[in-house]
Amino acid sequence: MVLNKFIIKLFGNRIKSLERLREKPEEAQNRIFSSLIKNGIQTKYGQEYKFGTIRGLDDYRKNVPVSDYSMLQPYINRMRSGESNVLWNSPVKWFAKSSGTTASKSKYIPVSRESLTDCHLLGSKDTTLQYLLNNPESKILLGKSLTLGGSRKIDEMNNRIRSGDLSAIMIHNSPWYAEFVRSPRRKIALIPDFDKKTMEIASFAGVPSWNLVLMNRILEYTQKSNLLELWPNLEVFFHGGVSFSPYIEQFRRIIPSDKMQYMETYNASEGFFAFQDDPKDTAMLLALDSGVFFEFMQVTELDKPSPSTYSVGEVKLDVNYALVISTNSGLWRYLIGDTVKFTSLYPHKIKITGRISHYINVFGEELIVANADEALKNACAQTEALVSEYTVAPVFMDASANGRHEWLVEFDKYPDSVEQFAEILDKALCAVNSDYEAKRHNNTTLLPLKLTVLPKNAFIKWMEAKGKIGGQNKIPRLSNTREYADQLLKIVNVN
Repeated sequence: MVLNKFIIKLFGNRIKSLERLREKPEEAQNRIFSSLIKNGIQTKYGQEYKFGTIRGLDDYRKNVPVSDYSMLQPYINRMRSGESNVLWNSPVKWFAKSSGTTASKSKYIPVSRESLTDCHLLGSKDTTLQYLLNNPESKILLGKSLTLGGSRKIDEMNNRIRSGDLSAIMIHNSPWYAEFVRSPRRKIALIPDFDKKTMEIASFAGVPSWNLVLMNRILEYTQKSNLLELWPNLEVFFHGGVSFSPYIEQFRRIIPSDKMQYMETYNASEGFFAFQDDPKDTAMLLALDSGVFFEFMQVTELDKPSPSTYSVGEVKLDVNYALVISTNSGLWRYLIGDTVKFTSLYPHKIKITGRISHYINVFGEELIVANADEALKNACAQTEALVSEYTVAPVFMDASANGRHEWLVEFDKYPDSVEQFAEILDKALCAVNSDYEAKRHNNTTLLPLKLTVLPKNAFIKWMEAKGKIGGQNKIPRLSNTREYADQLLKIVNVN
């Protein structure tokens, strides 16, 4: 298409920059590191941790501790109260409100002007540009992009500050021309109440995933059997935030087209980190020149007082790393909570493997979300079942029995035999996790998993009860405790 050729030519320099990232990632990261330190010197945090004496990465690691949200929260609260130059040296007027999980405690992530322009919005542009490069005949620039954002409001600590979901912040700060290709219009997209917002678009009820809620409500409202009856030119879904594998079959059911494409992005409240650049490879290319300096910590280092970290030039393939970031919003050596593995070097590509807090290792099985998703995918393929949502919790050992895992599952399409599904799932877990397999051997430590089938909309009722509908709220897949599982079971029993 002529328009696509024009856009690709217009952004030719950016395309060349992306190619350089694939070949020379260390150069890009060195530039980002130097820029961040230069800006950080002028902040109160930088003065506290002697940024002025930092001459390289070794000094940075020595001077500045790896931090989680609780360690940075006092500084962030000072920023929200209106104090300047605390973590970043330019005014920060936006804070992305995020829990990351369904935990009740909210996090307020600073989003600076530089982060909006050079990270979040640049990442969105790069994703679209890459899609056009892969699909030169695409018509997405001639159509609309369906965007359902969260909400934003005046911050409770300062009426000159705004806080809310990252999606709402990006919609509010997107360039003027985005309004021509986005649907619904900004006024509807930013309605705070999720149910009211979707009712403005289409009157229907749906399943626990927010995009599927929207799509199913559209189908119910229009009395159509699939989305292609409404939008015959629908061609791509840009997705991110959670693993897509549990949802892919549901999307294929309501969008029955071999030409439909799914492009994954890694865009968190803290920054835009990666995007899928090859439709045949689900791994994502790291965004190494977007205002974020990356360090990678082996998960085994998490509890150490001075954990070792690795730069992009030091990482290895197939190692489970916790992601540590420094950003142009003032997050310094921030442990974001996600874990990743590199599937490729030069270009540096990653897959998200889970969350630091989302794993089960009660019995030494070291089960991570990537294992659970893969096993569930295999079980669904063998039984032709569809799973809407799931979470897994331990059943602890007692005097009468060994422990086991309990899977709380909501089916979109039931298998012929739930018992057979559970058996296949258990075997699939053994196939993808040798530690789980060893603990299951002869039932020495772990008994076969317990499968508890939940009624329709159980997860959405649970999220409603916790006030976590819409936005970037996610179902916790794995937990070392029974907190989430017992809450869910209680809601099911009550209702």
